[in-house]
This record gives sequence, C-alpha cells and structure tokens, in this order.
Amino acid sequence: MGFGNQIKTVLLLGLLTGLLLVVGRLIGGQTGLFVALIFSVLMNFGAYWFSDKIVLAMYRAKPADKKSYAHLHKIVDEVVAAANIPKPKVYIIPTEAANAFATGRSPKHAAVACTEGIMKLLTDKELKGVIAHEISHVKNRDILVTTIAATIAGVISYLAHMAQFAAIFGGGRRDDNRGGSNAIALLALAIITPIIAMILQLAISRSREFLADHSGATTIKDGEPLASALAKLDKAALHHKMGMGNEATASLFIVNPLKGHGLISLFSTHPPLDIRIKRLKEMKF
Repeated sequence: MGFGNQIKTVLLLGLLTGLLLVVGRLIGGQTGLFVALIFSVLMNFGAYWFSDKIVLAMYRAKPADKKSYAHLHKIVDEVVAAANIPKPKVYIIPTEAANAFATGRSPKHAAVACTEGIMKLLTDKELKGVIAHEISHVKNRDILVTTIAATIAGVISYLAHMAQFAAIFGGGRRDDNRGGSNAIALLALAIITPIIAMILQLAISRSREFLADHSGATTIKDGEPLASALAKLDKAALHHKMGMGNEATASLFIVNPLKGHGLISLFSTHPPLDIRIKRLKEMKF
C-alpha cells in the first residue's frame, strides 16, 4: 500500500506537470511562462524554508518542557528510534481542540506539535500512533512534495490569469470567427485549469496522508492505535474547533476540521476518515 501511494504521488505530479505544459503551449507565451515559474518557485521556496516557524507562530506553539511533558518526549524518542531519523523539536499548542501536525523542510529541521486537547484525549498507545504518523510525514519529506505540487499549481493559476486577461482584452482584436473562438477557448482555459490543478494538488495531499498512515503503522508495527485515535479525534472535532489558523494550514493536521463527501471530498486535503481507519485495521504485521 505504501509503495502504491508513492506511485500515485508520482503520477499526480506528472499530471500537474503535463497540465502546466499544455497551458503554456496553448497560451504560447514563453516569457510569461518563465516569469510565472520564477515567481512561483521563489514564493514557494520561501514558504518551504520558513514553513515551520510560520505555522508554529500562527498556532502559538510553545516548546514542550521535558519535565512537564516527559511522557510525550518518551513517545517521540521511541518513534524516532524505530524510524531511524533525528528527533524533531517537540511543541505544545494551547488549545482544547484535539489535533497534531508535523512541519519542517527535512528530518534534520523538523518539528512535531500536539495540542493540549490531544494529550488529554488519547491514551499513550494511541498518541504513539499519532506521533508515528507525524514522524512519517517528516521521514517521507512530505513538506517538500507538497511544496513542489504547490509550485506547479501556482504557475498554472498564474498562467490562467494571463489567459483570462488575453481573452478579455485581446480577444476582440480579430473580427473573424477564429478570433472569437480563440477568446472563448482562452476564457474556458482560465476558468477550468486552476480547478483541475487544485484537484490534483489536493489529491497529492490525500495520497501523502494515506502514505503517512501506512508508514506510521509500519514503524510501530501496529495499525490499531492510530485507527482508534482517528475515531476519537473525529468525534472530538465536533465539540472543540481550532480557533486559530485558517484553511490554508488544514492539510498539516492529522484530522482535517473541514469535512466533505461526494464531490466536495475532491476538494478535501484529507482522505475520508472511514477509509483511513479501515485500511489501518486491515494491516498485517
């Protein structure tokens, strides 16, 4: 299952790249494509490099004192030893909402943050399953993968805006039917391609969540603790909402506060919880 999710991520990134090339060719502006690429790379490189500091400050996370949170540090120590990566910095988020996330550009520059709520809600065994999931995000370099996806999607969105501008202000320069058709095609391109890019980007995020579930359970050789934790966290989310941050950071957390089904699930950063739990319970060691 883990290898399958890796392949899926590669295919989705390939589709995003292919969409970028198609849009670039249709617009025909090599200079505009280059400028958009440079701008998007610089913007996402900055977010990638400083993401840990930004998100930790956003949620008012504080370093977890080793004496006050000795059992949390013990769990993290056990998981990183099993995963064979350096120990990340450990933080506590002052909220009763039960959740956790990992951030950082590499295993050597990573952080894991747990809310006060999740510390109270879960047993140590369930918390270990959650920590193993988050450590897997670090080990699998998911921040890098999602940054690449965001960069490509950002360039596509930029080019789509260029296409919209060209359709509105440049489509009327030619009076023949072909000129009108080109303007309509550019306008359709401007509307549809950003949506497709966003769907592909979110699909990559969901694929990485499945991979972190699988990798985390494999690390501790047990899928039940994480499955049990996810069920508890899902119920707890109905009573305690994250009062900080915004939708842009929803993908970081182990449980997404924004739920959806059917068509709406295409725009979710996380896979359906029941599927995640089912897969974890079916894992054999």
